[in-house]
Amino acid sequence: MLLLRPTARVAVEGGANAVPELTMIEIKEVLRRWQAGQSERQIGRESGVDRKTVARYIHWAVELGIAKDRELDDGVVHAVAQCVQTRPVPDATEGWRAVAEHRDAIEKWLSDKPPLRLTKVHTLLARRGVEVSYATVRRYAMQELGWHKKKSTILLEDPPAGQEAQVDFGRMGHLVDPQTGRRRTLWALIITLSFSRYQFVWPTFQQTTEAICEALDQAWWFFDAVPATMVPDNMKGIVKKPDAVHPELCNAFLDYVQARGLFVDPARVRRPKDKARVENQVAYVRESWFAGEEFRDLDDARQSAAHWSAETAGRRIHGTTRQVPREVFETVEKAAMQPPPTEAFDVPLWTDAKVHPDHHIQILRALYSVPTLYLHKTVRVRADKKLVKIYFATEFIKMHPRKPPGGRSTDVSDYPAEKQAYALRSVDRVLAQARERGEHIGRYAERILGGPLPWARMRAAYALLRLCDKHGAGRVEAVCQSALAFDVVDVKRIKKMLNAATRAPAAPQQGKGAGTVTQLTLPRFARDPKHFETRPGTAGNEEDAK
Repeated sequence: MLLLRPTARVAVEGGANAVPELTMIEIKEVLRRWQAGQSERQIGRESGVDRKTVARYIHWAVELGIAKDRELDDGVVHAVAQCVQTRPVPDATEGWRAVAEHRDAIEKWLSDKPPLRLTKVHTLLARRGVEVSYATVRRYAMQELGWHKKKSTILLEDPPAGQEAQVDFGRMGHLVDPQTGRRRTLWALIITLSFSRYQFVWPTFQQTTEAICEALDQAWWFFDAVPATMVPDNMKGIVKKPDAVHPELCNAFLDYVQARGLFVDPARVRRPKDKARVENQVAYVRESWFAGEEFRDLDDARQSAAHWSAETAGRRIHGTTRQVPREVFETVEKAAMQPPPTEAFDVPLWTDAKVHPDHHIQILRALYSVPTLYLHKTVRVRADKKLVKIYFATEFIKMHPRKPPGGRSTDVSDYPAEKQAYALRSVDRVLAQARERGEHIGRYAERILGGPLPWARMRAAYALLRLCDKHGAGRVEAVCQSALAFDVVDVKRIKKMLNAATRAPAAPQQGKGAGTVTQLTLPRFARDPKHFETRPGTAGNEEDAK
């Protein structure tokens, strides 16, 4: 079996039989001079190649039947090189063969999750009676099994103009926060357009969803355009549940991309090559923009990063494309992108909430009412700076204005109809209900709720209305009329008077098949008002005096 050695110009170990390996251009020069009629000594002297080596190449050129007038193309030169530079592969040593007998076991040990260290593999082979050096095991694993051998890669084509932006956080260093006086870690969110390589850098102390949305909006205003898709890292502010095929985005960020018309394709976990165009820019940003600089505060760093993005990184000749990113963006890519947003995005809070028996849910320490139909159920809530929207599954239930902590937004229509008045604690509404039941009942309710603190006597007014429901408005009207005449404002007295009142018997049934006629209960004090007049000078008192 013959093995073609690499064509590097090094001498192969082998003492006197060592054969210098020439490159293609050197072999062609030797053969060209041979065809021109130069001697081996002259060729060696003028080309710098050993005379014996010249003789070997000329020998094999003659053996292959290469005429002196034949064109020396790459095929001819390669054929001569193969004859000179190939040699038989030495037989495997005894230790190599011993290791090869356990190939399957070694391959399994090195492919386990997690794989075994090669030192452990060497130990396990020794237990099986394979007494070889660690270097032999290492050479076998590298040559036969590809252990620690770099895998081949594929150079992907750039996406179309305006199609993709890659996003990643990079750790820059430390910066003193003037608000707290603490030395904090400074991060930079880097947004790189894949087609033009134009990029934007936004320094920040946080990696929350709010910070990411703010940085992205700043990038779209910097570019004055929005790409169709973005490829972010699996940062927690964007991705809720990483997955190679179906990643789950955070609800707040999903709300953001829907508002901006973006599509998101997160990179796989621990796969930096999925976003290589921004990944290899982190070190460049740290060294070119941040290193050695001094910033007063975060705002100063952000202004510096924006200027650096436009004037330094944007106007350099990119190492891969060999073009100026800003020029490519302005002339080609920008026209293919969407228009930028007109205002900053209000990042919402998405959460679940239980509807309590009082018809309210608690969101950010404020209360919001929900209709009776959803009592004791769990609803989905979206709260931004202005509105709170409530959903049940896919059904939109309610919308309230956002309240500060400790506030409450209650829609009385969410309560049952019979409890709405009680919930409002409206004095006017209670008085209106009392007047509907009778004139004197309304006047009696006015006496109850009169004064500077009507809410303190609301229960008494409610009790009066319940007496109307229990005993009838007519009886209560008569009792209230009498009580007002005696200036008695006490609902308990009204109740006692109603309970002590006599009831008239029901009328007997008249005729076969006739319906039952019930005599309405007469009020106890349904008599002429003169019987209750106690003021002197009235007609009743004059007659009594006679």
